[in-house]
Amino acid sequence: MNNDKLLNYIDTIIKNMPADWLNLTTHRLDIYNEDLAKTQFLEQFENLYAANNADTKALSELPTAYDYIRLGHPLSCVLEWTIAKLDNLKPENVISFQSNTIPVLAILRKNHFQNKNTQIIYTDELPGIFNTEILKEVYGYNFQVKKIENADDIPEFDGSTVLISHQTKISKTELNSNVDFYINLYGHLGSILIVNGEKNENYISEIQHVRRRETVAMTPNNCLIALKAIIENSKIETIDISQTDKEKVLDSIKEITGTTSKPLVATSGLSIQYAIMMGLVHDALENHKGKDIRFIVPPNCYGGTNDQARRVAACIENVEIEDLLVDGDNDMVQSIDTVLAKIAKEDAVPYIIAEIPTNPRVEVPNLQKLKEVLSKERKTSSGETAIDPVFILDQTFCPNVHFLGEGEMLSTVRTISFASGSKFPSGGLCTAGYCAGNDKTAALMKKIEEHLSLCDNEATQLQYEILAKQLPSMNQRIHDAYENTREFVNFIQEALPDAKINFVSEELAEQGFTPSVFSLDLPTKGNSAEEKEAYKRALNHKLINLMITEIPNESKYCVSYGQLKGCYWTIPATSTQGTTKEGDKDYIARVALSPDLNLDLHKKVFLKFVDSM
Repeated sequence: MNNDKLLNYIDTIIKNMPADWLNLTTHRLDIYNEDLAKTQFLEQFENLYAANNADTKALSELPTAYDYIRLGHPLSCVLEWTIAKLDNLKPENVISFQSNTIPVLAILRKNHFQNKNTQIIYTDELPGIFNTEILKEVYGYNFQVKKIENADDIPEFDGSTVLISHQTKISKTELNSNVDFYINLYGHLGSILIVNGEKNENYISEIQHVRRRETVAMTPNNCLIALKAIIENSKIETIDISQTDKEKVLDSIKEITGTTSKPLVATSGLSIQYAIMMGLVHDALENHKGKDIRFIVPPNCYGGTNDQARRVAACIENVEIEDLLVDGDNDMVQSIDTVLAKIAKEDAVPYIIAEIPTNPRVEVPNLQKLKEVLSKERKTSSGETAIDPVFILDQTFCPNVHFLGEGEMLSTVRTISFASGSKFPSGGLCTAGYCAGNDKTAALMKKIEEHLSLCDNEATQLQYEILAKQLPSMNQRIHDAYENTREFVNFIQEALPDAKINFVSEELAEQGFTPSVFSLDLPTKGNSAEEKEAYKRALNHKLINLMITEIPNESKYCVSYGQLKGCYWTIPATSTQGTTKEGDKDYIARVALSPDLNLDLHKKVFLKFVDSM
């Protein structure tokens, strides 16, 4: 192919690309088809390339490539497409990661379920964080590692051969039929995984799923650096994390959470959650040898949490999931008490993952009773003292509430809290997430840090830089966004009294629970339950379409929360609960307001919707 034409086109793309390609973490769902994730974007991008059209307007009209930026985005798609063109491969055979180790884990996971051998070959050295012992003993993966002198001297192997190599330039990969997967490491930029040969293409969707749940795609900023390096045929310069920015972020998190121990910051909320889960599994394997491990998870919580927990359980023999019913007619405290009593009898290790407030119903349990039920001493069936639980608290909706510090409600219970950084911590400017633990979790936090490092999922330099700027203003933004949300909720209650709104009470707000998201269960009609459900689902879309059409600069159809500006609408059942069981999904509208929006205009358009019903 004509590489000059390709590189000239990509050079023009970089100069003309929409600003959102680099700066947004939230993708539009009104131009997104999940069944055609990435392919629809690339098909239309390929048409633009054929027509040599790199106009900004044409680029901005391309469909959304992925529903979550951590899974992929326009620049990661363009980078993978460019590398595929250079290597004469299909674009889907090239997958970028911010992590240098997770692509290896993705292949090992697939082979784990297929009982297939894996040999990992390298010429220089493996990443220093690649711990073969932990990967075998904790993750349960089976593989062998071999160093070779020459990349051409690769013997045939009964299983998958993975070739890992450190690269300073992104250039054409000379493919060898004896290599199934190439993983090219580019230091702080991340890595590029190449799936070699049709026989290995059945790995692609599962590798993508690992990228979706346990890590992130190469970040937009790093993809841009990589594309420029390809165009200029230049070396990639190593960039270290600024300790000044990192210290600012860690100090801010300590202040926000009221904790004293070292927090941990990852490339995304799910990246930090994966480190938490694997760190806790590791601790249980060491300190509770032979005992079963139970992750207790609400079945209708955010789909990423739900799916990741079940994926961990599927991989490790003695790990299982227990459902925790928390919303609607179910009381979180009572449900936890019931489940912990069951697990105590079985003498298993209990780890609870829960959101406060819950998503999308925005409910808060009685915290005093929650503390009591978590602190209760229980007995095994043989009369021994049962293992006390670890409470893993997703605080994304209210990261400003103090749970963990001395004298706070959960200071005496082993508790780790975490938050998605793409929400309030960064104001939607990056995906980084963080976790903090109370004084009773010091040993657990060290294990979590070990797995965060092993998975190479620590936040990037730019993510630390963004958080260092944004975290100090977070609590004020939370307050201002809550004020807007309370006013909008009160308005809707008057304008449409038959709608059911899930939002915190004034009393809970006085206690510090001031989220800026609410769920809206619209009134419906019909002669049967099916007709009523269908009518309501259509009404949800009618409302969202009206809002985003009438207020396109502020109202967005996106999965978002805690942004700096605007108002964001979604339907959890078709977005955040994507992998949740159908019966547990919520077909309601979820609305998130920011500190900065034209609230009067939103009220006016909502009245227009009410008048049209």
